[in-house]
Amino acid sequence: MWSYFANPERFDRLARAILPWCWGIAATLFAIGLPWALYFSPEDYQQSDTVRIMYVHVPAAWLAMFAYGGLGGASFVYFIWRHNLADLAARAIAPAGAVFAFICLATGALWGRPMWGAWWVWDARLTSMLVLFLLYLGYMALRAAIEDEKLSARAGAILAMAGLINLPIIKFSVDWWNTLHQPASVFRFDGPTIDPSQLWPLAIMALAFTVLYLALILTQMRAMLMERRADALERRRERRLELEAEL
Repeated sequence: MWSYFANPERFDRLARAILPWCWGIAATLFAIGLPWALYFSPEDYQQSDTVRIMYVHVPAAWLAMFAYGGLGGASFVYFIWRHNLADLAARAIAPAGAVFAFICLATGALWGRPMWGAWWVWDARLTSMLVLFLLYLGYMALRAAIEDEKLSARAGAILAMAGLINLPIIKFSVDWWNTLHQPASVFRFDGPTIDPSQLWPLAIMALAFTVLYLALILTQMRAMLMERRADALERRRERRLELEAEL
């Protein structure tokens, strides 16, 4: 099964068919979610309009963690089965995940300032999210620092898989330690505690971010595939010219 989906030509055909739908669905969801979240959803009785930061902050946090799960999963597939498309997926995921992690941290600082009286505190949830952001940066720096492509891919895969231990720490940090960050209010065993008037726009924004993420990853992977093909054609042309020169 992995070999079937790891075929670059099959992937390119599938991505080319899916991408227009992804961009269209993402645009539609944002067109619905943004006005609903920023204008039509009610104010919070304690936080007032500041609560609207939630509609960007929370989806960005979810996507940062989801993307790292994808990075670790793709790295595992490459490390075990050596499928180049999995390594390509990992390379495409890393910058997108880093952007989502940065948005999460930046919006968290904007949200924390009026709520906690500080832009940053060394809270368990905030610190573990910062570690996630640094893991993304470390992965990209490691890949760029090693010239040998196969060695770079293996080293990056090991780092990405090791970093997966941080995901449960982020998730359960508010339960394991006494933190300023509020506990989970959506994904709970006893159901969401957030009011439906805020839950629905939050869900739409989260879905919009997710479809946007998928579109970005597929676009980046297609661009990398085309770059590889161009490099291969250039090397083939250079070899042909060298042979003709020898003759």
